[in-house]
Amino acid sequence: MESLINYFDIQELGLSMFYLTLSILIFIVGKFLFKLTNSSININHEVVEKDNLAFIISYVGYFASLIMIIIGALIGDSHGILSDTINIFTFSVLGMLLLQISILINNKFILNKFDIKKEIIEDKNAGTGMIEAAIYIGNSFILFGAISGESNTIIEGIFTCIIYWLLGNIVMVVSCKIFIKWLGYDIHHEIEKDNVAAGTAFAGAIVAICTILMNALIDPFENWIETILNILIYGIIGILILPLIRWFSDKILIIGRDLNDEICNQEVPNIGAGLIEAFSYIGASILIICTF
Repeated sequence: MESLINYFDIQELGLSMFYLTLSILIFIVGKFLFKLTNSSININHEVVEKDNLAFIISYVGYFASLIMIIIGALIGDSHGILSDTINIFTFSVLGMLLLQISILINNKFILNKFDIKKEIIEDKNAGTGMIEAAIYIGNSFILFGAISGESNTIIEGIFTCIIYWLLGNIVMVVSCKIFIKWLGYDIHHEIEKDNVAAGTAFAGAIVAICTILMNALIDPFENWIETILNILIYGIIGILILPLIRWFSDKILIIGRDLNDEICNQEVPNIGAGLIEAFSYIGASILIICTF
């Protein structure tokens, strides 16, 4: 028994359990915040009675984003249990609130030709569910970069976080709009006709862009000019690299076949082709943040 006590640091174990419990409580707060901001949606009805896969995909994407935001608030140097608790709770809740605003902004400006909520709730459009889940997850990457940095005071940290989030979302929206122009098909038309393959591929592009932006935001703050230039440079890298990755996927990963044809021109769109395209974007974004 004594050797077991020597092996474990009881104090460290206790602190770990405390932070885990705090994280779970914050996660529950995030669940209630979703319900509050989506009061028109009967969650149990969508999940259990309607078996609405589109909503479930989006809902799971939201929960995945909560985990990422909480991790962003958790990492960093400890300043004592009380200070840590205040910081973790403050920045987690701030991240959740910004996430809710992000989904409104992105739904309005990225896919603005139809009502995304209607597509998910009424039409049970799984392709739209994939895109909304990607917007949640992508924004959580941006928020991870915005939250995880060190600040001299909590007020300074909140201000910096909001500005980072705003800059990241602006570049994300612009990058997605440019990418849509480069696609060989009308993404709005394909999504509206329940093309899950097109939704899956575009969801991968959104996550990839946000992964690249996270790498720009996670760098230690020096000054605002350097920060803005960093975000713009990484945004441009994403805009330039993603079409090349799409070409690579078309020529290398699916030899002898055209991705656009598989995704848009089949009687039943090839979801596997959309998944391959999504993987190529996300895989490339990970390689970019590891090499730049």
